[in-house]
Amino acid sequence: MARFDRYLLSQFLLLFGFFSLVLVSIFWINSAVRLFDQLIADGQSAGIVLQYTLLSLPRVIGMILPIAGFAGVVYVTNRLSGDSEMVVLRSSGISPWRLARAALVFGVFVAAAASVIAHLLLPLSRQELAERQQALTRDVTARLLSDGTFLHPSDGVTFYIRQIDADGTLNDIFLSDRRNPARTEDFTARRAYLINAAESEEDEAQPSLVMIDGMVQTLNEETRQLVVTRFDDFSYDLTQMIGDAGTPDRTAASIRTWDLLTDTDAVAAATGEPRGAVIEEAHGRFRDAGIALAAALIGFGAMMAGGFSRFGAWRQIGLAVLMLVAVKMTENVTAGVVQASAALWPVAYLPVLLGLLLAAALLWWAGRAKRLPAHPDGAVTA
Repeated sequence: MARFDRYLLSQFLLLFGFFSLVLVSIFWINSAVRLFDQLIADGQSAGIVLQYTLLSLPRVIGMILPIAGFAGVVYVTNRLSGDSEMVVLRSSGISPWRLARAALVFGVFVAAAASVIAHLLLPLSRQELAERQQALTRDVTARLLSDGTFLHPSDGVTFYIRQIDADGTLNDIFLSDRRNPARTEDFTARRAYLINAAESEEDEAQPSLVMIDGMVQTLNEETRQLVVTRFDDFSYDLTQMIGDAGTPDRTAASIRTWDLLTDTDAVAAATGEPRGAVIEEAHGRFRDAGIALAAALIGFGAMMAGGFSRFGAWRQIGLAVLMLVAVKMTENVTAGVVQASAALWPVAYLPVLLGLLLAAALLWWAGRAKRLPAHPDGAVTA
C-alpha cells in the first residue's frame, strides 16, 4: 500500500477502536445492569453476574462492529476534508476510486472481525449461556436460601425464611402457591430442610423441601371454602415451583455454521425451528459480515460525494445514514423471505449487494467530470 493508504488505514483503525470501545461499553453496561438486577434478585453471587455479562459480550460486539466501522470512516474522512488533505489529493488528480482503496481494506478487516464473532464466538457464548441457565435452574440453594426476604422464584409463588441456621436448618418458613386460579395453598412450618432425593437409583435426584411441624391452608376460590391441614412432616417437590431444568434448549443461533449448512434437517428437528429459519441463520452470518463492509464503503463514498458547505457535512452524513437504514430494511424483508422458503437463500445477500451498489454510486458521483457550461458560440465560459 502507498504511504497515504497506510496513513488513512491507520486512522480508520484508530477511530474504529475508539468508537467500538465507547459503544460496546454503553451497550454492555446497559445489558449488565439488567442481568445484575435479575440474578441478584434470585440470590446469585457477583461472580455469576460477571460470567453472564462476559458471555453476553460477543453478541454486543457483533451488533456494534458495523456501526463503529461506519462511524470511524465518516469521522476520519470528514476530518481530513476539513484539514484540506482530501482537497490536495483530489487536486493532484487522484480519483475517489483510488482513495477508496484504504476504506476497502478497512471494510474487509471489519467484515473479517464480524465473521469471527458470528461464526465462532457467538454460537459458543450462546451455548454456554444455555448450559449455565440450566445449572442455575437446578441450583435451588442459591435461589431460595435468603433469609428475611420475600422471594418469588416463579410467577404466583412466594417464599419466605425468617432465619437460616449454620447447619442449614430453615426456621419459620412461609410458602404461598397461587399458580392454580381455582386453588390457593399456603404452607407454614417451624423448621424445614432442603434435600435432593431420588425415587430410585436410576432416577436423577430432585430438590425437595421437607417441612417440620407446620400446616397447609387450602382455599377453594369457587366455593371460598378454607381447609386447614396440620402435619408433623411434609415433603414438597420444588420442581413444581421452579420447573425442571432438563436439558438446555438448543437454538440455531447456538450451532456452528458448518452444521447449519450441511445438516440442516437434523438441526431443524433438534431445535424445533423451521428449515428456512435454520438456513437464514447460517447465511445471515455471512450477510452481516458483508453489510459491515458495505457500511464502511457507504460512509466513505458519502463523505467524498459531498462538496464544501459552511454548514458542515451533516447532509452527507444524513444521506449515508438513510442508505444504511434502507439496507437494514432490505435485510429484514429478505430474512422473512428466506425463512418462508429455504430454497430462496440467495435472496439473503441482496442487502449486501444493495449496499455495495450504493457505495459504488456515491464514488461514481464523487468522481464525475465537472464541466463548465458552454457558451452559445461554442466558447467555454469561465
